[in-house]
Amino acid sequence: MKFSGEIAVCAARDAVFAKLQDIQFFASCIEGVRDLTPRDDKCFDAVLETKVAYMTFKFKVAVELTEVTPPEVIAAKIEGAPMGLVGRLTANSSTRLVDAGDGTTKIQYEIDTALTGKLGSIGQPVLKAKAKEMEKQFGRNLGAAFAGAAQGAA
Repeated sequence: MKFSGEIAVCAARDAVFAKLQDIQFFASCIEGVRDLTPRDDKCFDAVLETKVAYMTFKFKVAVELTEVTPPEVIAAKIEGAPMGLVGRLTANSSTRLVDAGDGTTKIQYEIDTALTGKLGSIGQPVLKAKAKEMEKQFGRNLGAAFAGAAQGAA
């Protein structure tokens, strides 16, 4: 299952890239991420708790940065298992930051995900809707961080 989209942020590409490299900040923009623990500068463990349709799922995930090309590309591999259920989550994500002019950066992303077990049986339409909801929340959180920084600098 592939998800893709674009988020516009009112900030320079270098600044957005730097913020996204701060793993604690990045995780704070994703609703439901907790217990983030770095293993080294490219690998992290975390718990992701999310509600899909009428069910709440907790995943124990491992994230490995597979490509970091400043200030343009960030790619990662995510693997995890739902806690309390049989199944597996694997995903590869690729993010490209594009300077859109006027101090705006477009974050273009693509995520290729495979789910097995109970979560995989829910169906793609429900999961795609959840992914779009998470994208909107991430965009709001990221935008708010840069709006707050701009207000603090003024």
